[in-house]
Amino acid sequence: MRTLLIVNPNATSTTPETRDLLAHALESRTQLTVAHTEHRGHAAELGKWAADTRMDLIVVHGGDGTVNETINGFLPLPGQPEREWLPRLGVIPGGSANVFARSLGIAPDPVTATNQLIDLLAVDTDRRIGLGLAHSAEVDDAEDRWFLFSAGVGLDADVCEVIDHKRANGKPATPARYLRTTVKQFFRAKGRDPQVRLEIPGHEPVTEVHYAFVTNASPWTYLDNTPVRTNPGTSFETGLGVFAMRTMGVVPTLLVARQLLSADGNPQGHKLFREDNVPSVQITAAEPIGLQIDGDFIGRRNMVNFTAVADILDVVAPKP
Repeated sequence: MRTLLIVNPNATSTTPETRDLLAHALESRTQLTVAHTEHRGHAAELGKWAADTRMDLIVVHGGDGTVNETINGFLPLPGQPEREWLPRLGVIPGGSANVFARSLGIAPDPVTATNQLIDLLAVDTDRRIGLGLAHSAEVDDAEDRWFLFSAGVGLDADVCEVIDHKRANGKPATPARYLRTTVKQFFRAKGRDPQVRLEIPGHEPVTEVHYAFVTNASPWTYLDNTPVRTNPGTSFETGLGVFAMRTMGVVPTLLVARQLLSADGNPQGHKLFREDNVPSVQITAAEPIGLQIDGDFIGRRNMVNFTAVADILDVVAPKP
């Protein structure tokens, strides 16, 4: 088995010790090539190279952004020519939240996850999952991009933009920093008029929305070890989850937030629109609004279409 190990040395919880342990474990079982990412977009280049050279397995040791880049590098988008060869994907958490890996049942501790990966490879266990597809069409730009577990417009995109800026200035993306930034961005956006509109097949248009999340799995994210569930009925084997808030009021927001953090969370509210299994959703905004995909700020868009694409990626992970 030919394996490419992609390591993001700048990821929050990636260490040389864990990298060496992972490399040693894989070297004893596969023909291993190790590559470190050196710039934004490098993981996508490495993923494409792995597919072009018919690597059997890509293992990513990094955060959600590195995994997203890798997949967008080697997995063809709808309408593109199919590849003759697609590698399997393995993930060893190395970021701050590691939502994708944890949602797949992969242990959050990198050492434990390494042992788990080796055990799964020994019994040749794969899981075939669906992904979300984001398509944004602007006047002078059009972009398609896979997302693994979450995308969003409005509040969470604003938070990701601030966090990305802080990380670029050497500040780690800790749960406490995410929480503080979310509170600040919430009150900063509180006085704005709702400008988002959602269109979902089989539903009346959802209007006067302040911010919206589109998920491909549950949980939506983690607060330390606590899962935050916006759409508990959404999984990698279903359609997309949609969570849209039509209020910025403090009291209704806190009531919904409490439900998001509860062990049996089933968030509901008069000003909340939620569906856990939809084939697609179109989100439009009166003015360009922030867009995040898998925790990375993408930019500002007036319209984004999100679509569920079933059974598209083979990952080395426990069965659901």
